[in-house]
Amino acid sequence: MIRTVTLDRNQKPTEDQIEQIRKAAEREITFDEDSPQLTPAMEKAFRLAAKNRNTQKRINIS
Repeated sequence: MIRTVTLDRNQKPTEDQIEQIRKAAEREITFDEDSPQLTPAMEKAFRLAAKNRNTQKRINIS
């Protein structure tokens, strides 16, 4: 489960939010049919796609 919290620029996370983050960081990743573990080739392709996407963002903003 992914949980998203939006903070204002000057707002700091609560102690409860910090504790939730610490607990989440300690949990193991669980792979399933919807989110399988990536092979090295798939991971390389994913990183390349993200790099290309980020390059396009910079070009479009300028």
